[in-house]
Amino acid sequence: MIDSYELHAGQARALFSAQGAECRQWRVGARDLLWSGDAAIWPAIAPVLFPTCGWSRDGHIRIHDATYPMPVHGFAAGLSFTAEPLDESSLRFTLQADAHTRAHYPFEFRLALNYRLEPSALSVTFEISNRGSAIMPYAVGLHPGFALDWAAGAHRFVFDEAERAEVPVIAPGGLFSARRRPVPLKGRVLDLSPELFAAEALCFLDTRSRAFALEGPSGRLRIEAPDFPHLILWNRMGGPFLAVESWTGTGDREGFEGSFFERPSMIHLEAGASRQHHVRYAWEPLGRAQPSP
Repeated sequence: MIDSYELHAGQARALFSAQGAECRQWRVGARDLLWSGDAAIWPAIAPVLFPTCGWSRDGHIRIHDATYPMPVHGFAAGLSFTAEPLDESSLRFTLQADAHTRAHYPFEFRLALNYRLEPSALSVTFEISNRGSAIMPYAVGLHPGFALDWAAGAHRFVFDEAERAEVPVIAPGGLFSARRRPVPLKGRVLDLSPELFAAEALCFLDTRSRAFALEGPSGRLRIEAPDFPHLILWNRMGGPFLAVESWTGTGDREGFEGSFFERPSMIHLEAGASRQHHVRYAWEPLGRAQPSP
């Protein structure tokens, strides 16, 4: 069974795995834009998040009168998708409800990801379909780790709009607390360093921005996420990457005891309906990239 797939567009190349429908490598020319993974730090590269983003209280969700185990960020990253190559630059992955998924999430869903590679960009379109007869709550997200050499020079993250210079404090168990802590934003610019993530991820919830830029000595990565209201920036142990996570929903709040339907930011999809979410990453190397103000 083939479980690895390759796309080409000009000087760009991308590799994907059917396991989790994960992009495992994205290269433009000689530059690898995704980090390569490290089991001692973080073994994943660009996992898909579904049907939750973030942590669930006590590792479970409650639906009606039953509880179901739910891993952090859901179960999609651990399952094998069906792959359908469309042409040399596009690929479609699908995952459908079965006995295994119903033990965690009792809904008749279909999750599809369409990847499209361009000479200097990678686009992802999620399509979530409710094939059941009842409303289906869900959250979806993408968690790519972009290669970053901290020693090569200054790096910064630039928001398209002004954002609040504070983020929630993460409580034990990965839950969101009501407390907030300051973030050293300078206008729309956040200077990056490993120390910024020493305590926890920076979770910018309900952002005004829907586009961002990760800028460094060798160029700029432009991120457009029009359908994702939450942005999470994360690094572990000073590893050579920055995770730029796009979420439609969030983890449970501290003290939350409600049902999965009541979880913050959940999308409630009507029976028979489908919904799409898009994100696009575009690389501009040094010389082409224009620094943001």
